Amino acid sequence: EEIIITRKGKDVAKIVPCEPEAVKEGTASYHTSGSRVTYEEFLELVEASEQRFELIDGVVYNLASPSYRHQHVVHELHGAFYIWFKGKSCTPLTSPFDITFDQDPDNICVVQPDLVVICDRNNRDRKDRYTGVPTLIVEVVSPSTRSKDMLAKLNLYKRCGVREYWIVDPQNEQISVYRLEDDDIADVKMYVNRPGETVDSFVFEGLRIPMGDIFAGLH
Repeated sequence: EEIIITRKGKDVAKIVPCEPEAVKEGTASYHTSGSRVTYEEFLELVEASEQRFELIDGVVYNLASPSYRHQHVVHELHGAFYIWFKGKSCTPLTSPFDITFDQDPDNICVVQPDLVVICDRNNRDRKDRYTGVPTLIVEVVSPSTRSKDMLAKLNLYKRCGVREYWIVDPQNEQISVYRLEDDDIADVKMYVNRPGETVDSFVFEGLRIPMGDIFAGLH
């Protein structure tokens, strides 16, 4: 995936995919010149465009179309979640679906996670837009979104009350599951795709998905 970073409707930087063996990725920097983009400016940009955007800590990210590998993994995960949560009080939903974090009036953030599980589905406004905080969020990383998903979004989710965060890496066929509590990482488990391995939820007891099912069909 290619990401264009924009500010006030103008492209100011581009993040392009790189071969993993060619570049050793470090801590990414998303700082650009000029002031931070406000939530009101972000809404104006969204209303004027058919593209998908995210707003994280004053920076706008233009989301490009995902790859086959990315969508295949999202599809497998959502299928497993749909079956497990069927008839339960929580609901899994896939992107595009805006999640708005407005705990700080001066830094309202809007993201479109690949998969969310919401247990407060009655938290909706008059336009039927969701206004709550998902209990579980899943992001499927690509070479161009790895730093954003592992750094910026992890920091955002833990400070906004998300209880569990899955970072799924299709390239290396592994999943990191974070239990978040009190603006901190309370626990983390790493899973790799090997025979008999399952990824387990911290929050939802009994939610267990075979790793082989998630990454099947990628080769």
